[in-house]
Amino acid sequence: MYTYKMVQIPPNLSLAAKGMFKQAPDASTIAASYLQQIVNVEAQQGWEFLRVDSIGVKSEPGCIAALLGAKAIDTLYYVITFRRPA
Repeated sequence: MYTYKMVQIPPNLSLAAKGMFKQAPDASTIAASYLQQIVNVEAQQGWEFLRVDSIGVKSEPGCIAALLGAKAIDTLYYVITFRRPA
């Protein structure tokens, strides 16, 4: 049996936010560098990387916004799943 932990990650990464990295990544490696850093931090706390998932969330407009023609907005969020023995 395992205990699971989900860590939400941004859907898009910006090179302008590279201060979060130990080494300045270039555009071709920023996603891998970001994920590697998170996985290594969690591994030090005993968590084993399992996978990355996307989760779709639909936001419905409020009553007045819907009357004015606003449509539902679909957004994809990404989470890294970790596990460790319970």
